[in-house]
Amino acid sequence: MSTSRLDAVYRSILITKFFTKGWGKPENLRRLFEFRKIVSNRDECFKLVEKDYPVTITKEQNLSDCKLLEGYFLTPLERYLPGIVPEIAQKAHFQALLPLHWQEKGCKPVCLHLAGTGDHYFWRRRNLMVKPLLKEAGIGGIILENPFYGLRKPTDQIRSSLHNVSDIFVMGGCLILESLVLFHWCERNGLGPLGVTGLSMGGHMASLAATNWPKPLVLVPCLSWSTASAVFLQGVMSHSINWDLLEDQYLSDGAYREKLSKMVTIVDEAFLAGKKFARTYSEKVKIGIQTNTQIEKQEHLIKSLKCDSYKDLIICQEDKAKKQGDTKVDLNTKVPIKIVKSEDGTTEFDNLNKDLNLLLNENKISKTLHNKLTSNTTFELDATDISEINKLNKKELNQFLLKFNVASDSNKIQKSTEQVSDRTKLKQTENLLSTETSSKQSVTTNKEKSKETEQLNNIIEQIDKKSEKKSWNVSEMTSDFWTNLPFIKSGKKIDIGKIHWRDREALQFMRGIMDECTHLSNFSVPYDTSLIIAVCAKHDAYVPREDVGRLEEIWPGAEVRYVDAGHVSAYILHQSVFRACIIEAFERSKKKWKDGKHIE
Repeated sequence: MSTSRLDAVYRSILITKFFTKGWGKPENLRRLFEFRKIVSNRDECFKLVEKDYPVTITKEQNLSDCKLLEGYFLTPLERYLPGIVPEIAQKAHFQALLPLHWQEKGCKPVCLHLAGTGDHYFWRRRNLMVKPLLKEAGIGGIILENPFYGLRKPTDQIRSSLHNVSDIFVMGGCLILESLVLFHWCERNGLGPLGVTGLSMGGHMASLAATNWPKPLVLVPCLSWSTASAVFLQGVMSHSINWDLLEDQYLSDGAYREKLSKMVTIVDEAFLAGKKFARTYSEKVKIGIQTNTQIEKQEHLIKSLKCDSYKDLIICQEDKAKKQGDTKVDLNTKVPIKIVKSEDGTTEFDNLNKDLNLLLNENKISKTLHNKLTSNTTFELDATDISEINKLNKKELNQFLLKFNVASDSNKIQKSTEQVSDRTKLKQTENLLSTETSSKQSVTTNKEKSKETEQLNNIIEQIDKKSEKKSWNVSEMTSDFWTNLPFIKSGKKIDIGKIHWRDREALQFMRGIMDECTHLSNFSVPYDTSLIIAVCAKHDAYVPREDVGRLEEIWPGAEVRYVDAGHVSAYILHQSVFRACIIEAFERSKKKWKDGKHIE
């Protein structure tokens, strides 16, 4: 699915940066990781907030269309993790808007609204969501100020720029427990059924809060998904993080690398690997492809081959909608490859020749390709050779030939293609000149031919030199391949737009801690998933949904709906859709539950 360009442009013009001071204190992260194990268990977390938790109401006023209340309470997180919440953020401020007259007797629906990124104070949620819901469906609303935002923002914090990665986990821990305080307050005041919602980050915080309420609860998370890891590592917000600073801190302090990294787990690695295996296995059974013996032979061939130069190799990435494994080589490109003996010695090389002989006898490869592969000299694979190799085992051998992504971006691919094209044109010109020279041999002197050939060779040699300057030798491809890329040599060590999070240890750590503290599969399943309606944007560039667990699979019974928009355009144009889903979810709750008991 394509992502919204508006999302990328909008994010690029914002000057807000995140985690400007780094990861946060290792000790604070350790305490948060340990506390996560408690709040992720509904039975244990629910015990942390008593039913009569003190709440102070500072203002109560009847307006023309609603009743307005304002109040505060101390965040319960400070009780369990002393000193981890900034002093100014310890007081949780909220505002409540309730109908002057409830539409149904004995039914007083109230929805808690949590803030998205940059949503400071109460006015935005009050005017866009709470008041319209009050008018359209008689649903009351409570607006809770996020820690680090508005009245709870540290004085040295600029706008929404959280100083540390740990701050996002402090925010989440606060909101989970503070939501319980407000749900208890609602019940003490005879309000219900209850619900919780939010947009973007607020949607994810609402999802986390809903996991720990042991009763039916309406949940409508908007423009969020199953984990925050993809937001900070793959979405457009990843460009607002100083990755070089985070990597320097991670590598310089052993506490992150040696202790904290062992406390976290990348949730979707095993989950998606299992799905991929099941899908791949099913496909193999259906189409009955190669036997184990054939695959073993080809794997043996791959292990035995080694390449010392890929200077003209071009990797052409196909449309992302297609399978990512379907990379192809430009068939007009010649690939110099050298076969060398493996570390195991002559025996291994002899075994390779035997395998190649078998492939030749089975007509799997041509005699020409066989002779090239069994030689111990540098040779070139032409279009026919590449086609033959790809047919052997596309998954294995194609992966071997395309192991190193020499031209990782479209500009490099275009330049490399132009170089190959130029050389091809010059070669054709050389052949044409040769033909014309032979036809006019009686007119052209040997001296003129020599001069033409010399000029042509000089031009080809110059193009070769340009190509060689952009080439990479396999010996340079270390396990940390990205340290050799040109953008790193320019002074910037991590360009998040050009690398994958798996390629750097610090990025893996970020993925791990984000999954550890925000992945919904690490928390309890909400009490009644049929009361969940999630609303997502099809082209969301802020909240990518690829390579992470699906909401419907983590919470069976939950419903996911999509609006045909990006993150920003959905926020601007589809507020009415979000409100409609909230109203519908409350109607479901009223039909199914009464005072926490199931209606027969």
